[in-house]
Amino acid sequence: MKFSLIVCTYMRPDALLKLLQSVTNQSLYPDQILIVDGSTSTETQKVLENNSFQDLNYFLVEKEHRGLTKQRNFGISKVSQDCEIVCFLDDDTVLEKDYFEQLLHTYEVYPEALGVGGYISNEIKWEPVGVNYQSKINEFCFDGWKRKEGSRFVLRKKVGLDSDCLPGFSPLFSHGRSVGFLPPSDKIYEVEQLMGGVSSFRKSVFDKFQFSTYFEGYGLYEDADFSLRVAKTGKLFLNTKAKLNHYHEASGRPNQYSYGKMVVRNGWYVWHVKNPEPKVVDFLKWHIITMLLIIIRFSNTFTTAKRKEAFTETVGRTAGWWSLILNKPKKRK
Repeated sequence: MKFSLIVCTYMRPDALLKLLQSVTNQSLYPDQILIVDGSTSTETQKVLENNSFQDLNYFLVEKEHRGLTKQRNFGISKVSQDCEIVCFLDDDTVLEKDYFEQLLHTYEVYPEALGVGGYISNEIKWEPVGVNYQSKINEFCFDGWKRKEGSRFVLRKKVGLDSDCLPGFSPLFSHGRSVGFLPPSDKIYEVEQLMGGVSSFRKSVFDKFQFSTYFEGYGLYEDADFSLRVAKTGKLFLNTKAKLNHYHEASGRPNQYSYGKMVVRNGWYVWHVKNPEPKVVDFLKWHIITMLLIIIRFSNTFTTAKRKEAFTETVGRTAGWWSLILNKPKKRK
């Protein structure tokens, strides 16, 4: 299958170079690489001029195309006609050698797949425990593996508000477990949400869908919105053998207040993509969990070294929550 790679980048020349070097070492090399740069400087352009990569096309976009979802849509418009699969990668990822080979193999195993995600292997420490292991409240177990449970899910377990769906699926009250809760089992799992920066889709998907312009700039949860809409029309999968590392480059990220506000408002938006007309019980669960997460983030002001960041994000989350009373997000294409 012919496949194209789209990388949307913003002010991260060094990180992008590391990613492209890992692409060069792949067992399968993309037929087309599209770099869509929203930077306000020419540093990334200079790095690419000094380092040549086969079949790479570079675009420094103007202001009207700047922002993650806009840059992705721009990149899609430049994909070659004979491409079958379109892959997306964050600019601060580094691939293992057979990433694309494993990703494309999934489409052969599951020809009905509309999209396939890769697996981030450097963020969570998992331990194999077997299928009969009895987990503790501060642990999450799945498919014979366990990982440490975050404080937000420990509290939700205690108050009966844990997710009632498998990882990668969203409950009707949202606030589910992401694909990050799937273990490194080397298996392929069906999901309905993919992480945008480690995803791929059949090119035919973009005849019907595009990334929503609601998500501006950093685009938090834009991937959940897109994959949930696609999953309503067909199947998505995540292949845990398609491994890569994600390094969370600090540059290009929003401030903590803006991030906190986006967490709540964009989260509300995605919840209504999954469940456009929530029942009262789903409405109450979403808001109670949102409140609990605000309280937990505020507690980090006293329990972590980054106190200012925790407090600022708490203020942003609170502002975002109260803003829903008079100014709810409006659905866009």
